[in-house]
Amino acid sequence: MGRALGANAKAVAVFETTPGTVPGSGAAWGKIPFVSHSLGEERGLLPSDLLGQGREMLDPVSDVANNDGDFVVPVDVRNFGKWLKLFMGAPATTGAAGAFTHVFTSGGAALPSMSIEIGAPEVPAFSVHRGVRGNQMRIPMQRSGLLNATLSMIAIGETDPVAATVGAASPTEMAVLRFPQAVGYVKKDGVALGSVVSAGLTFSNDLEKIETIQPDGRIEDSDPGQAMMSGDIVVRFKDTLLLDAASTSPPTPVALEFGWALGAYSLIFSLPRVFLPRPKRPITGPKGIQATFNWQGSGALGHVLTATLSNDVTSY
Repeated sequence: MGRALGANAKAVAVFETTPGTVPGSGAAWGKIPFVSHSLGEERGLLPSDLLGQGREMLDPVSDVANNDGDFVVPVDVRNFGKWLKLFMGAPATTGAAGAFTHVFTSGGAALPSMSIEIGAPEVPAFSVHRGVRGNQMRIPMQRSGLLNATLSMIAIGETDPVAATVGAASPTEMAVLRFPQAVGYVKKDGVALGSVVSAGLTFSNDLEKIETIQPDGRIEDSDPGQAMMSGDIVVRFKDTLLLDAASTSPPTPVALEFGWALGAYSLIFSLPRVFLPRPKRPITGPKGIQATFNWQGSGALGHVLTATLSNDVTSY
């Protein structure tokens, strides 16, 4: 036995057949690469409110359990498809001979759930977060650095730690090939935007916890609300291309595309109907002037978001 180290932490996951029910070791468990995570079941204590028992505080009682948190994961060629499936459902897949295209669309009536096991082999201790659903996905874009996504998730509960893995002892593993920030691009109406300093996109399922009375104090599940898309684009002020679209009344929607390509592989987020607000253009010094457009997506005429992942994975 030893002290647990993050460098040796193990994370495996599998999609659930029944939400909240952990599949057995014979299910399709797969290793998931991650940067950090903050999932974990918490159960608070309620202080006693009794009077007439003297001045000494009495024993507290347990409150309900909650398991919310973030998973920070690399935006990579293969494994990121699992997270897109968690947030938007199974894709429509086409292709053959190692070249496949997976198209994920927002707004599905039902979303899948996942069991995620986190293990500290030094202790050893393995616990499973069950009934995990994807609430919010945030991806920042910039000129350089590592491309990661922050996934905010809601789980039904977490199993008590045990000394051996509950998932497969030998889970499947897909090689990690990360998309670099340096190959990212932003397009408006099919044309690449210039002078983009940074950008960000946030997709939300607006999950609602089903907080019914349960004998274990946990939530029953979480249900999806509206699929929503928002973000920002920071540009050097050198033309009025975006400003013109933001200055019409009523607002004129534009199509935005955020993408990364690496050889034959690519990931594209397409938003066919986006509204831009009219921004300030503050001048804070002698150098360049920048403008920030905090945009909002709309699914009034279709899907608010379509994510297209091209890789060599047969299916998700």
